[in-house]
Amino acid sequence: MQSRTKRHLSPADLDALLRASAGVGCRVEAELTDGWFAAAYRVVLDDGRPAVVKLAPPPDAPVLRYERGITATEAMVYARLATLPPGQVPTPELLYSGPEFLVLSVLDGTPWDKVADGLPPVTQSALRRELGAVTARLHTLTAPDGRFGYPAPEAALSAPDWPTAFTLMVDALLEDAAAQGTSPLDVPPADIRGLVAEGKGVLAEVTEPRLVHFDLWPGNVFVDVPAGGEGPRAPRITGIIDHERAFWGDPVAELVSLAFGGDTGPDSDLVAGYTEAGGRLDPTPAVRHRLALYRLYLGLLLVVECGPRGYTGDHLAFCRRTLAGAVADLRALG
Repeated sequence: MQSRTKRHLSPADLDALLRASAGVGCRVEAELTDGWFAAAYRVVLDDGRPAVVKLAPPPDAPVLRYERGITATEAMVYARLATLPPGQVPTPELLYSGPEFLVLSVLDGTPWDKVADGLPPVTQSALRRELGAVTARLHTLTAPDGRFGYPAPEAALSAPDWPTAFTLMVDALLEDAAAQGTSPLDVPPADIRGLVAEGKGVLAEVTEPRLVHFDLWPGNVFVDVPAGGEGPRAPRITGIIDHERAFWGDPVAELVSLAFGGDTGPDSDLVAGYTEAGGRLDPTPAVRHRLALYRLYLGLLLVVECGPRGYTGDHLAFCRRTLAGAVADLRALG
C-alpha cells in the first residue's frame, strides 16, 4: 500500500543508517509493500541473519497526533512481550532499534489474509481459538505507571483514568481532521463528542490499563498451516506484528480489529480461546456500549488518516461507511 508516511531509502542509505546507529550493516533483498504506514525491507544482516527493517516516517511526513513517537511505542511493546514466558504471545524478536528504525527477526509462516480463502472451516476455527488465547495473554500486560492511553510522551494522550484518556484520543482525531482539512467525516464533530460523553459512565468501569494491540486484523497475524489446511502438522499462529497502534486501555477494544477476521461474539471460537486462557469478555450491556464506542473510534481513525496518507477511492469510501455504521449503532443504543 502506498502512503505518504512511508520513508523510502536506497539499499546504500539503509545500510549506512544501520551501520551508524546499530553497528551492523545489511544487504537489501526486497521492499515489503503490504504495510499501510511504515516502509519495511527484507534484508540480510552482516552476520547472515535474515531480518526485517521497519522505518519511521520521514521527519516532515504529516502524521496524526497519536502517531507521534509511534516507533518507540512499538519497540516498547516488543520489549514487554519478551518478558512473557516463551511462546505465550509469538512475535518477532526485536534485534535492534533506534528513533528511526526497528530491526526484527523474520517470522515463519504467512500473513493469515493471504491464505484465509484456502483454509477449511475446521482450520479457521482452530486458529481463531488460538488467536483468542494469544490475545488474552497479551492483555495480561499492564501499564507500568498506571496511566491509560497512548504511551508515547510526544503524543500527550494519556490520563490517570480511562474516560479522560479515551476522550483525549477522540478529541485528538477530531482536531487532526480539522487541521488536515481533508476526508470529510459526514458526522458533525459535536455529535461524536456527545456520543463519547454519554459513554463516560461505562468507560469508568475500566480501572486497570492493559495493553491493547488494536490492529489484530488477519494481515498482522502470521500462521503456519499444512498444504490444504490438513496434515500431520497442526495449524498454528507463528506471530503477531505491527504493534505501533498499541495503547493502555480496555481489553474489550481488541474485539474491534479482531472482528475483521471473523466472529467475535460470545459463542465464537475466538472468545472461547480467550476465556480458556484466563481472559474475561462478559457480554453485559455496559461492555456492548463500550465496544460500540471503540468501533466509533476506529471508524474515526480510519477516515481521518486517509487525508495525510493520501488514501482515496474505494478505501476512503469503506472507511466512511465504517464510521457511519458505528455512529448509527451508538445512536441506536441511546
